[in-house]
Amino acid sequence: MAPDPTRSHQRTFQDGPAVGRAVGEGRTLAASMSRLILEARRVAATVMHGLHGRRRAGPGESFWQFRRFVSGEPASRIDWRRSARDDHLYVREQEWEAAHTVWIWPDRSPSMYFASPLVRDSKLYRTLVIALALAEVLVEGGERVGVPGLTRPTGSRNVIDMIAQAVAFDHSERTSLPSNFAPSPLAEVVLLSDLWSDIGDVRRTITQLSGSGAHGHVVQIVDPAEETFPYWGRIEFIEPESGSHIIAGRAENWRADYVARVARHRAEIKSEADRLGWSFTIHRTDRPAGELLLSLHARIGPDTAHNATRLHASATSRVTA
Repeated sequence: MAPDPTRSHQRTFQDGPAVGRAVGEGRTLAASMSRLILEARRVAATVMHGLHGRRRAGPGESFWQFRRFVSGEPASRIDWRRSARDDHLYVREQEWEAAHTVWIWPDRSPSMYFASPLVRDSKLYRTLVIALALAEVLVEGGERVGVPGLTRPTGSRNVIDMIAQAVAFDHSERTSLPSNFAPSPLAEVVLLSDLWSDIGDVRRTITQLSGSGAHGHVVQIVDPAEETFPYWGRIEFIEPESGSHIIAGRAENWRADYVARVARHRAEIKSEADRLGWSFTIHRTDRPAGELLLSLHARIGPDTAHNATRLHASATSRVTA
């Protein structure tokens, strides 16, 4: 029987332990944090260069822009100091402020330390780069970002350093999925994980997070080897959480069964996400981080969250009617 993709990683007797590299990276995460932060800032800057901001006029305290006075508006809205410098009348607009919070969950469990010879960085490294870069882009767009169990929601321009420091000095148990976390209604949740947990655990987590009315995005971050199963000959597969293992005499004979199990696992996750009005995305670590960041940015925001919640509620009412 093929190894369960939700539990195992692999190593060849010829090439040495693949998970050894992963464990070593886990131990030196704090040491590599500077490189990780620089990479996150680079990815965020690249994405933000081609984006239009989310900011808009509306009730708030922060100045946004001056615009021409429109006939019919109350004269009390005119900014006379700015108007005195020109032949036109101007209105001072404030920046629209919405209590919109995005929670980002980066999976830092042992299975995320894995990196095959096909890629440069581990799933953990890519996950943290995406989490930090996404936080930077969202804060720049006027959102508030938090990490369950680590940081409270903040709109600070120093958000990357705040999250990175919290991650580097966090010594609590590294779980694959967030537990005992209930986001507020209308908040959004971004789950960044390899999602190789039991499908029952994944379902329960998504259902619990959406129970308060929060909208979410499930992102499966995988190493290309976890999709293509590029192994043959005598292979030892190791479960990174418990250390249990299984040996394949001819691993190439297991490929078809393995790929089928991965497809079935993903179909079940997508089905649950669709049922709750959440999005589901697959990201391979041999693809550019900017691709995923752009995709997430396009899906996240008060308007998209509201529309998704409304559509989900409508679909649910039709089912129960």
